[in-house]
Amino acid sequence: MQDAAIGIDFGTTNSVVALARPDGSVTTRSFATRQGAVDAYRSALMFWREGRPPHAHVTHVSGPDALDMALGMTTEHRFLQSLKKHLSSRAFQETRLFGKLFRLEDLIAVFLSDLSAGLDGLGERAVLSGRPVVFAGDRPDEALALARLSAAYGKAGMNKVDFAYEPLGAAYWYARELKTPQTMLVADFGGGTSDFSVMRFEPGSNGTLQAVPLSHAGVGVAGDTFDYRIIEHAVSPLLGKGSDYLSFGKRLPIPAHYHAAFAQWHRLSLMKSRETMTELKALIRDAVEPGRLEDLMTVIEYDLGYELYRAVSATKIALSSQEEAQLSFDQMGVRIDRTVTRALFDSWIAEDVAAIEGALDEALEAAGVAGDKIEAVFMTGGTSYVPAVRALFDRRFSPQRIHIGDAFRSVASGLALLALDRQRALAAA
Repeated sequence: MQDAAIGIDFGTTNSVVALARPDGSVTTRSFATRQGAVDAYRSALMFWREGRPPHAHVTHVSGPDALDMALGMTTEHRFLQSLKKHLSSRAFQETRLFGKLFRLEDLIAVFLSDLSAGLDGLGERAVLSGRPVVFAGDRPDEALALARLSAAYGKAGMNKVDFAYEPLGAAYWYARELKTPQTMLVADFGGGTSDFSVMRFEPGSNGTLQAVPLSHAGVGVAGDTFDYRIIEHAVSPLLGKGSDYLSFGKRLPIPAHYHAAFAQWHRLSLMKSRETMTELKALIRDAVEPGRLEDLMTVIEYDLGYELYRAVSATKIALSSQEEAQLSFDQMGVRIDRTVTRALFDSWIAEDVAAIEGALDEALEAAGVAGDKIEAVFMTGGTSYVPAVRALFDRRFSPQRIHIGDAFRSVASGLALLALDRQRALAAA
């Protein structure tokens, strides 16, 4: 049976494609990788050069295989991840990979082409893509982000792409089996943003679902931010943060921007540039504690960032069920071994959890709905398992009203269903 509609959840960390058929059934697309089939496709790219001049060319691999190859490759390569976080910022316009110029739209288009490879009729078929309520970044430019994302889809061969808020997709998936009207709060926690929607659902007699959005709100704080806090407090001080260097007899602090970029995965992947490496070498020569900066440079030069972030993420996950966890990393002579307690972690992320609660309050206030009038709370995304976040929702809403959705598939599946219902509505008009 031909796929009738496609929903794409292009995520900061993982991406999912869902296919809706005319009978209303939905499946998520499976991707073959070296580690086996997956339906949550890692939002990652790795580039390297093959051949010798003048016949050398730049090639790439994406998804989980990009990670595997990056971890095992000893020749020069560039590993990129979390490109979605750059969409709303003019600071990243383009980069050169092995002499070839790539704009941000080009890089995302490469990934989206791989994500959609093999799907027939993409140029004509309706595609509904998720978008965050608020794009990540200090001063996000929404118009720029949507223009770039639209251009990337076009370059990937998808010319009929509409956008819908990601929490709307998650809500649609949860509400598909509702039999009675319901007012719902949807909390969608991605890698880069936490998004909230207050929705009113009215099931129709013909099997369709009417979704009335009452409000949307979001904040650029989510799972990556919590990783950032662990790196900022537990890792970066061991790699030179807060240390000094000597300049003309004066003791000066190491410039903060190196460790600020290092602590953010989407910026770390772009630090391996000739300019940055030259600057770090100069600082190492004059550093009071050169060994720490040397370790920082080793992590960047040998692309150990993903291994380090994997250790950080494992620590964060362990703290969801344990009172303390060990952060351990030992690669290329760089050794980090720290015990992190949940109480300490909670103190590091307290301001971030407060920002999440602020966005939640904004959504409820804009909808004109008091918390006790919310009949169901649907939470999706890995951050929903962080104890401090769960405690926030348990405090604001009774646990009986809280439902946890599939961390990976809910958004894309709901977007596919929403696209299908929109097609039916247009056909009936």
